Amino acid sequence: MTRSDARESALTAAVRAALHAPSVFNTQPWQWHLDGDAAELYLDSDRRLEVVDPLGRLMTVSCGVALHHARMALAAEGQGVLVERRPADGPPTLVARLHMLLDHEPTDDERAMYAAIPCRRTDRRPYSDDPVPGAVAAGLVAAARREGAVLHILRPDQVPAFAVAVARAGDLEMVDPEYRGELIRWTNRPPWSNDGVPPTTAVRPALRAIPPREFSLGVERGMHPGSGTDRGALFAILTVGRDDETGWIHGGEALSAVLLTATAKGLATAPISDVIEVGVTREAVRRLLGTARHPYAAIRFGYGAPATDLPAVPRRPAHEVIASVDDGRAR
Repeated sequence: MTRSDARESALTAAVRAALHAPSVFNTQPWQWHLDGDAAELYLDSDRRLEVVDPLGRLMTVSCGVALHHARMALAAEGQGVLVERRPADGPPTLVARLHMLLDHEPTDDERAMYAAIPCRRTDRRPYSDDPVPGAVAAGLVAAARREGAVLHILRPDQVPAFAVAVARAGDLEMVDPEYRGELIRWTNRPPWSNDGVPPTTAVRPALRAIPPREFSLGVERGMHPGSGTDRGALFAILTVGRDDETGWIHGGEALSAVLLTATAKGLATAPISDVIEVGVTREAVRRLLGTARHPYAAIRFGYGAPATDLPAVPRRPAHEVIASVDDGRAR
């Protein structure tokens, strides 16, 4: 195998690793185009949630998560890469272009994040009473900072106000029939679609500070909540300095870094997006933090049951989302 062949193989493997990335409502709103030792990541705008995400903020954040997954896969394999975000010579849907560079010496953090990619799962069950150590929380903050975002760890006295904002966002969305219709569409997907949020991944009601989004619309199904109460859970908000496409891409990369770092440290994670989707509650979160920065994601961390207990989440096959010049499907 030539050096060029090795780079192309590593790039293909990295893009496949990126297919594990989490996304809003598991829409998986991305398309990859491979051309030799370069790759382009595109928004799949047909997968934007028109009600939940009219601006495409969460769609773009989701693509940023996938971009970071690919970056970590390449870094861990010793491949250097140059990333162009929103290249000026591309269409508006072009999120990023990756170019292979010289060899790279991977860091321990990069290796750990890459190893965490297939292990990371969204766990909506309540977590245990065991608190997240301060050193682990500091590592999450550092992971976000390396990607240009700030992870604000909520103090215990801030959690009640955050819970109110989350509850209000849920109430405002659930009274909207268009939202309910969109939720139904993405929680009752045909098996061949390989996307969406299966009702089996929902969690039955339990006593906890901040209940997760209602994915089953009141139907008694989903996972048993277990014995956790979230007393040891850590709640945090990610913010960026720019509330635009470039800021959202960087934000997604930071979200990926935080989730993968948490997984590598043995934490369970559950992103919270409904409080960000509603303008009035997103602003309430910003005021709670006392910052001029822009909140774009919230996350719950904690120690829970093994991720292997979680139901499988559908994933689109590689041939649907990865095109290459060689197979004649160049974008």
